[in-house]
Amino acid sequence: MSINYAILGILSCKSMTGYDIKKVIQNSTFLYWSGNNNQVYKSLTELLNKGFVTNVVKHQEGSPTKKIYIITGEGLAALKEWVLSPSEPNEIKKPFLVQLAWSKQLNTDELNMMLDGYENQVKIQLLMEENQKQNPNILFDKSIPVETIIWSFINDNIRREYENELRWIQDLRKAIADITDERR
Repeated sequence: MSINYAILGILSCKSMTGYDIKKVIQNSTFLYWSGNNNQVYKSLTELLNKGFVTNVVKHQEGSPTKKIYIITGEGLAALKEWVLSPSEPNEIKKPFLVQLAWSKQLNTDELNMMLDGYENQVKIQLLMEENQKQNPNILFDKSIPVETIIWSFINDNIRREYENELRWIQDLRKAIADITDERR
């Protein structure tokens, strides 16, 4: 995901400070990117230089000065062009699968312990996703039915990924148990 387009998307919903943008990205399951926190500010500078955003400096008494970023017409046009472009292929990055691939030196108890740990991680992620769904999302306008449906389906897609992973773990456990029973 290009962080620049994620930022434009966020700003298309609401003007925000760089700090607020970082919080939205960090609290999102699907706005994932692997950059560091300074990347948001670097991207905002790039977007500002391209004329895709502007900013307003807000002086506050007793608090630090804030820069509030606002998407421009050019920024909206660039965002729309990007949204209409073909998406990048999905990447599957699961460090657990790499560990599992070389788990042959584990005994059955150790393998089950490994699976227990991973299963617990997935359950926690699913629980966090379900709790996040309960919180009102500040990015979308609930008065627009299609937007409400789209965000609901985004949340549903993520939830289903975790549920599918839990089913996969159960299938793996059963396959391992069947082989273990055959060896006895």
